[in-house]
Amino acid sequence: MTPVRAASDEPRGAVRAFLRHLADERNLSEHTVRAYERDLADLAEFLTGYYGTPEWEWGHVDRLTLRSFLGSLERRGLARRTAARKLSAVRTFFRFLHLEGLLEANPTRAVRSPRLERTLPGHLTRGDVRSLFQVAEDAAAANTLAGTRDLVILELLYGSGIRLSELHGLNVADLDLVGQQMKVRGKGRKERLLPLTDEASTAVRRYEPRRMEAVAEGRAPDRRALLVNPSGRRFSRRGIQRTVHRLIEAAGGSEELGVHSLRHTFATHLLDGGADLMAVKELLGHVSLSTTQIYTHTSKERLKRVHRQAHPRSD
Repeated sequence: MTPVRAASDEPRGAVRAFLRHLADERNLSEHTVRAYERDLADLAEFLTGYYGTPEWEWGHVDRLTLRSFLGSLERRGLARRTAARKLSAVRTFFRFLHLEGLLEANPTRAVRSPRLERTLPGHLTRGDVRSLFQVAEDAAAANTLAGTRDLVILELLYGSGIRLSELHGLNVADLDLVGQQMKVRGKGRKERLLPLTDEASTAVRRYEPRRMEAVAEGRAPDRRALLVNPSGRRFSRRGIQRTVHRLIEAAGGSEELGVHSLRHTFATHLLDGGADLMAVKELLGHVSLSTTQIYTHTSKERLKRVHRQAHPRSD
């Protein structure tokens, strides 16, 4: 492949242009843009070692080079799913360079992704959910900021199936407690309206006085944020994750379950209850129906277990 120099005349400049494209034109979140940046930095580090010099260009990269990169990820012990994600980021980058006229051809077209084992997402049973909410309700009864806030976190994650990033970014103005709906900003900053359960609305109303106290007393508080810490600032993603892990552990659940497990549980329980697959897709904010269909496999596996345990000829 004949190398074509990027306008910046250096690999790092092409990456910066690509990251600006992701942030400004595709409106991807800061978290997602940083993930792309890390994956491309990983590739750049490999290329420097592969070519034996830092003086290389993106136009030097061909199919064999990319296969060697995937091989290096395997030797490092990275999971196939991680390698596939990194390759996806690399594909998007080279597609950008090709469309911008910075490369004559896209070398990633001829590279196959690592074959993945289709794994069923972890989720909670209905009994697990009852135990989890009992723990959270008991803590909320003390009427503290943490207790009432933690119940809101569970009600929104399980009751509406939103992502961690969507929950973290919620503002008070995004919730309509009278109409029992909320506006969330998903991947690509796409907005969608989701229903609020009666329990979620009740939990938010109980939490709101404690939230207002924290905002009133805090230094430089975030008055827009729905979830806040004792200083009145927006509750961090890591704080949400720790909260969910702690509550699941207190309810006797597996330590492998966390925030995303509640989203899986939301989808699985809807489908188990007879919900339409397309409706679940819209609620989850999936672009592709195939992404939602994995939850139908989860439901089928549950039915198979029930059959094996209950049917007299399943021994």
